[in-house]
Amino acid sequence: MSTLNRKAVRQRIHRRIRKKVAGSATRPRLAVHYSNQHIYAQLIDDEAGRTLCAASSLDKDIEKAASNVAVAAEVGVLVAKRAAGKNIDTVIFDRGGHLYHGKIKAFADAAREGGLKF
Repeated sequence: MSTLNRKAVRQRIHRRIRKKVAGSATRPRLAVHYSNQHIYAQLIDDEAGRTLCAASSLDKDIEKAASNVAVAAEVGVLVAKRAAGKNIDTVIFDRGGHLYHGKIKAFADAAREGGLKF
């Protein structure tokens, strides 16, 4: 029995999710990705193939660039604020194959508190 590494498993889950989830101009896809150092989020219109707005832990508005639950919440609020500036209030959440807990859950909760509906 062969074992898969965690990255390969996450990529398989992400491909399975992406078969069902696609964003549009009226309801873009809120894609979240994190590495060991940073957290990234963007609103994507898959029909046009363009990013509508983005936020990450590298932005000047975030006090400390890191990849933890507190910074994930800050990035969630920031992306919600930028989406509101573009008159976007409803999105489709794409967790990127990651489990819905920890950083992903903190990000999603903060984005909801910032005004995004999903």
